Amino acid sequence: MSSPLVILGMSGGVDSSVAAHLLLERGYRVEGLFMSNWEEDEDGYCTAATDYQDARKVAEKFGIPLHKVNFATDYRERVFQHFLEEYRAGRTPNPDVLCNREIKFGVCFDYARRLGADFIATGHYARVEHTPRARLLKGLDAGKDQSYFLAAVPPSALAKTLFPIGHLPKEEVRRIAKSLALPVHDKKDSTGICFIGERPFEEFLAKYLPAQPGVIETTHREIVGQHRGLMYYTFGQRQGLGIGGSRNHSEQPWYVVDKDLSRNVLIVGQGQNHPALFSDGLTASTVHWIGEPPLGRRCSAKVRYRQADQLCFVDLQDDGRVRVMFDQPQRAVTPGQFVVFYADDECLGSGVIERRYNREQPSLATAV
Repeated sequence: MSSPLVILGMSGGVDSSVAAHLLLERGYRVEGLFMSNWEEDEDGYCTAATDYQDARKVAEKFGIPLHKVNFATDYRERVFQHFLEEYRAGRTPNPDVLCNREIKFGVCFDYARRLGADFIATGHYARVEHTPRARLLKGLDAGKDQSYFLAAVPPSALAKTLFPIGHLPKEEVRRIAKSLALPVHDKKDSTGICFIGERPFEEFLAKYLPAQPGVIETTHREIVGQHRGLMYYTFGQRQGLGIGGSRNHSEQPWYVVDKDLSRNVLIVGQGQNHPALFSDGLTASTVHWIGEPPLGRRCSAKVRYRQADQLCFVDLQDDGRVRVMFDQPQRAVTPGQFVVFYADDECLGSGVIERRYNREQPSLATAV
């Protein structure tokens, strides 16, 4: 009887390359799959062509087939259009979470199964246990754990997924790559989103959404500046506000504390601990559970990647949304981002932040 076939997503980076080595060591039959999710751009910001050549070199070194497939149409329809709609509505989306749900563990998962895969695999820093059900666990390297980005993946896909490097620290992954003389052993980790690349974010977004400049106000409705368009700003942002000094205000830095979409006004406050920057709780929609839903009980959650887990209480509302109340107020809770729930190392699921609550500044606790 032949060994199980694993279709491994190969990005041309060090993580998926070492994942290929580990899968072969464990006796799996391995075939690589390189996804192209964005049409090449004339400015050269997207590195897909170079990444494909790196993936091809690694596949040749290991003697495994490498499939190349273009999911650009699916990506535009399932991820990019949502990305634009959220920015148009004044929210700040997370396309990485959507890409995992819709593309890597959606259309790509289905494609791999049609190729005959028993399992799919990726180079994510996460772990999955398959008995008696699929349990998504944090990667053992706390500094690299990527379970946050996998919190919307269907359990049915996780049940057929392997994360070969989830038990390793990044330093060990690079050491293995160097010991194998892989051509990508010292390749820089990719950052950001391929369709934006290293180009200025405002330049990219302006190609698709018209900017609507407006005024910047304090929480007391005093005009202190002009903004370039609400879509260019996010909660807690300090840089790029362009607010000069004033004899009526202290020298403390200004931060974005809210947006008034109906008036096209950006609202700011002074000081990194301004009360309007903090939220006691939130409401989330599009709720997705992987593990046992923590409804009516305490668990922990995070509202951004790399944030430490925060203790909270979760309640189901009549409309299917969940209300999350934190033990300690949370800074810069951002509508459009994901709140991800945990019980110790297990990722329980996620929801999209829709509304934030602030007891001290109730007028600012708005849904954007």
